[in-house]
Amino acid sequence: MAARWTDGMSGALSGRAVPVGLAVATLLTTALTVWLGLRLDQQHETAQRRQDVLAAARQSALNFTSLDYRHYDRDSTNVLKGATGDFKKQFTAQTAQLTKLVAENKSVSEGQVLDAGIVRSDARSARVLVVADSKVTNTAVPKGEARTYRLQLDLVHQGGRWLTSDVEFVG
Repeated sequence: MAARWTDGMSGALSGRAVPVGLAVATLLTTALTVWLGLRLDQQHETAQRRQDVLAAARQSALNFTSLDYRHYDRDSTNVLKGATGDFKKQFTAQTAQLTKLVAENKSVSEGQVLDAGIVRSDARSARVLVVADSKVTNTAVPKGEARTYRLQLDLVHQGGRWLTSDVEFVG
């Protein structure tokens, strides 16, 4: 009779092992799927942030290198819309003087961003290097003069937008 009792137990154990194994496999598969989904979401978020930072830096550099005495108020307003912090304060403080200077010299600067790359970024701040060309015409150079700018822009994320907080000419 002992043989029958162990046969009955092994059948009961194997009958329970299959559902337990399936439950464990399902749990592991679900956990792995959730983990992979979160990683994919983080990668998408990082890629989107990089695109947003580069787009904001490119636009800021373009605005900064594209100024025309005939509509300097509009152009300077475009610079200020993408600015914050010290950069905004400095540019605002110099706007009256720049308006006069640009008008006197009939200055026109047509900027073009050639390249931009992120030096560092996180959810709140970024540093971007931008290379831009500009054709500058004014009373001293009526036929125009090409200029190349290498800019370092510091950006901060405020109010759902990336804004330029500092601009430095480098190299």
